[in-house]
Amino acid sequence: MTQLHMGVEAPVVVDRRTLVGYDNYAAAQRTVDALSDAGFPVENVAIVGSDLRMEETVTGRMTNGRAALAGAGSGLVFGLVVGAFLGLFTSTTLSFFVLVLWAGLWGALMGAAFGFLNHFFTGGKRDFASRSAIVAGRYDVLVAASHVDHARAVLDGGARPADTVVVEPPASAGVYDPAAQRPIAPEQRRP
Repeated sequence: MTQLHMGVEAPVVVDRRTLVGYDNYAAAQRTVDALSDAGFPVENVAIVGSDLRMEETVTGRMTNGRAALAGAGSGLVFGLVVGAFLGLFTSTTLSFFVLVLWAGLWGALMGAAFGFLNHFFTGGKRDFASRSAIVAGRYDVLVAASHVDHARAVLDGGARPADTVVVEPPASAGVYDPAAQRPIAPEQRRP
């Protein structure tokens, strides 16, 4: 059997632990920002929203006229973009601007017609405008299990690890002489 490889890698599963949980996204974002400001490796952090729900906020009443006006605005923008693109192939500046304006006008007229007809044929079943958003009831800040103790220490104001590591030099490195400002090489053995 032949297996097709589409170049999509399986996601890497990381063992994450909950560091803190909040009721709003801004608080979770502030926590990640505090970790980042303290030098914590934030590539090991995730904000996960749970208890998702869809919220639809009504922005106003929708009438045939308002639908036509909204359609005209969308059509105008579309017409201007198409007109500008086609205008690139004209020979004079005047013909460019005339083409852009005509395309904008026709776009606005067609958009208004489609907006009006689209709302008219709903038969009054949806006479309001709205916008939708998916929001979470809870936001958890998760950290890779290998870094969770370090993250807790950073949030608790504990000492963070130093940027440098003290390494004992090998015996073959010699001793540093501050007066001479250079290392003194160890004596070499003679056979």
